[in-house]
Order: sequence, then C-alpha cells, then structure tokens
Amino acid sequence: MIVITRNGRATVVTGWRACLASVAVLVAAVVFLFVIAFVVLGVAITVGAVLLIVVPIAAGVAILASLFRSPRT
Repeated sequence: MIVITRNGRATVVTGWRACLASVAVLVAAVVFLFVIAFVVLGVAITVGAVLLIVVPIAAGVAILASLFRSPRT
C-alpha cells in the first residue's frame, strides 16, 4: 500500500498498481546506483593508469637529476 498526500488529500494506491510503482522505484534506484558505481570505477581506473605512467617518469627524472647535480663538498 502506498499513500500519497497532495493538497491535504490522501490517495491510497493498493494492489498491482502499488506493486508496479514499487518495482519501478526499485529499478530506478538500482540503475542510479549502477551508474554511480561505473563512474567511480572509471575514475579509479583513470587515476590508476595515470599513476602507473607518472610515478616511473618522476622516478626517472629524480634519478637523472641526482646524476647531473653538482657534487657536495
């Protein structure tokens, strides 16, 4: 049973209409959660891929910089 109140009047939805409305809300919520999950997963994969490229380059630059710096006296 679903009770909807509009303008001070209560409308009661029962039976197959209430079941259909509940299923529609459930499907919409699941689709929304899947979209959010795929966006978060995409961001995580993108950040991981960027780090897999940037960290070795930064390490190589640091090694080269340490080779070419002037010796300490």
